[in-house]
Amino acid sequence: MCLALPARIVALSDADHAVVDLGGVRKSINIALTPGVAVDDYVIVHVGHAIGQIDAEEAARTLALFAQLSAVPAEGALG
Repeated sequence: MCLALPARIVALSDADHAVVDLGGVRKSINIALTPGVAVDDYVIVHVGHAIGQIDAEEAARTLALFAQLSAVPAEGALG
């Protein structure tokens, strides 16, 4: 299973690299597959690469779903 996360671009390093904010964690990623992205744009990040761009509303909805999932106990979890 693959997982890609929405992240906001906070800085452009060069033509192919940017720094994103992933829930308070800053990470350098490759943006070669998403030409034209700018600071404050949202991208979908998979294995250190931006694989697509999404709007802020879609990013917020997706992040809210991830937050809901993290509140659900794992199957077989004790407690």
